[in-house]
Amino acid sequence: MTLLDKAITGLLPAVPRPLVRRLASPYIAGPSLEDAMRVVRELNAAGKLATVDVLGEEIARPEEAREIAAQYHRLLARIEEEGLDANISVKLSGLGLGLDVDLCRENLEAVVADAALRGNFVRIDMEDASTTDETLRLYRALRAAGHQNLGVVLQARLRRTHGDVAGLNNVRLCKGIYLEPPAIAYTDPADIRASFLAELDALLDQGSYLAVATHDEFLITETLARIARRGLAPERYEFQMLLGVRASRGAEIVAAGHRLRVYVPFGRHWYEYSVRRLQENPRIAVYVAADLVRRLAPGR
Repeated sequence: MTLLDKAITGLLPAVPRPLVRRLASPYIAGPSLEDAMRVVRELNAAGKLATVDVLGEEIARPEEAREIAAQYHRLLARIEEEGLDANISVKLSGLGLGLDVDLCRENLEAVVADAALRGNFVRIDMEDASTTDETLRLYRALRAAGHQNLGVVLQARLRRTHGDVAGLNNVRLCKGIYLEPPAIAYTDPADIRASFLAELDALLDQGSYLAVATHDEFLITETLARIARRGLAPERYEFQMLLGVRASRGAEIVAAGHRLRVYVPFGRHWYEYSVRRLQENPRIAVYVAADLVRRLAPGR
């Protein structure tokens, strides 16, 4: 971490909430379910799919975890009612993983079953490395129990990932945002890219449905080349991007005939989510600040 990164991390708690909200607004739908539905409708109108995340990793009590689960049930109902092309992403910490594994499984299984009844799909987000084993265990347990409308995420940054690929189906592959110790994670950008492509090939080789989640132009180009060489049908893969990031590139991907899904977070925990993401990877703060300057001074 550079001195600039450390300075940004140290200053974040002192940044006024209105400024944090202004910085984060292009990347978060808003605090309410209505905000999320509005954004999903706009994405669908532009030919893009969505995956919606209810913010709330900071829960401290079982009733909070149950409320997050209840919000997912309401979200699934609205997606079905409006006929939107969207699925959901869940963080196990928000469903109670840090409080009680059984509570987390109960909440997760109920959400996955509800999604199945509505013909929808659930993606378990991957969090920091301390949760990887339990996340994969719950994913495999529910898939084995017959819940086929369930996917998971792998992070190319983690050294362990190549050993986790076997047997996984419907995987979102990303670089990984969490800054982990070098003993368990790659830190050099070239190594992370190399790992990403190795896992991409491994997942394609075993026939997994693949969601390629990256804004890295090199990785997008390499993925497109691999898809073309394999003659992979469009229904066997998709690209994924974050809301507000490289939207024009996403439009190009859609125009070229590929599926693109946009990650849409919403909820009243927007402030905690924003500050935590910036603290976990201060370089994002630099990127977001530069992007904000471009938005405020488009002529420059």
